[in-house]
Amino acid sequence: MLIGSKIITYSPAFTLVPTYECFNRCAYCNFRVEPGQDTWLTLAQAEAALKPLQSQGIIEILILSGEVHPQHPQRSPWFERIYDLCELALTMGFLPHTNAGPLRYAEMARLKTVNVSMGLMLEQLTPTLQQTVHRHAPSKVPALRLQQLEWAGELGIPFTTGLLLGLGETTQDRIDTLEAIAQTHQRYGHIQEVILQPHSPGQQQQWQGAAFSPQELVEVVAIARQVLVPSIALQIPPNLLSSSHLLECLAAGATDLGGIGPKDEVNPDYPHPHDAGLANVLQQAGWHLAPRLPVYPQYETWLSSSLQGAVRRWRDQLKQWHPQVQYPEAVRSSSAL
Repeated sequence: MLIGSKIITYSPAFTLVPTYECFNRCAYCNFRVEPGQDTWLTLAQAEAALKPLQSQGIIEILILSGEVHPQHPQRSPWFERIYDLCELALTMGFLPHTNAGPLRYAEMARLKTVNVSMGLMLEQLTPTLQQTVHRHAPSKVPALRLQQLEWAGELGIPFTTGLLLGLGETTQDRIDTLEAIAQTHQRYGHIQEVILQPHSPGQQQQWQGAAFSPQELVEVVAIARQVLVPSIALQIPPNLLSSSHLLECLAAGATDLGGIGPKDEVNPDYPHPHDAGLANVLQQAGWHLAPRLPVYPQYETWLSSSLQGAVRRWRDQLKQWHPQVQYPEAVRSSSAL
């Protein structure tokens, strides 16, 4: 920690998108293109994009992809491209984190070997959204996504999940979803952070739903902090909030601002703030913005020895860059697999 300041963390990140094509048609999506209408990212293109970042303090490479149907002939090439991108990021000195929609158990197990953490938004457990915004989104079936959290726990994968807010769910729906996350974490101890993502209208979406109320987000943060154990970080997106509402969320219990990079691929109409400017706003309110790794210290021993080595190198680097911040050391967990 930093004497005289409260710490708020973020991940210096860059996003690689293997493909924007997706067989889901979520009514609020500003990310997807139709299957077969996108040219996939090549390894050469990815390497060219990553090379300049090696000297810019970027740590996390988020592999964020549209989804290829599990039964489609392109599913295997799609998965191999994701795996190869993770491997490339590692060889170039970065730490990969993959969020590519629901995966098979074997796919998750294989990606564990080249990711320091993984993620999937639970979104909302209520089935009513399958009659509205998720009517044409087969992989948004709540039970399917909850199963992913279970499998991640069984496999010992440090995991990020979260809620999408303002899609037509009720307050009780949000509480039910948070409680489901808490129960899964109680069994496996693998949820490192929960994202609270407010719906923010974009230019590409079909659904005409209003933006989620920032004041209501503050209330959800407070509820989440009561439902979830303190070791689970609560993440809010700084590009979707005014400075005043951001500070209110921090006061209510939010602890992290997620990956900050050149572009928010999920919400492309809302640019990320520059970390230096954001740090200044927070500093004036008594907060210190500190970079972190995409895997939290208590989960480092869950990783393979080679991944642990890569994480240690970055943790040592952070200590050199930010000597005023006392970064926690890796903690051996009895839940490690």
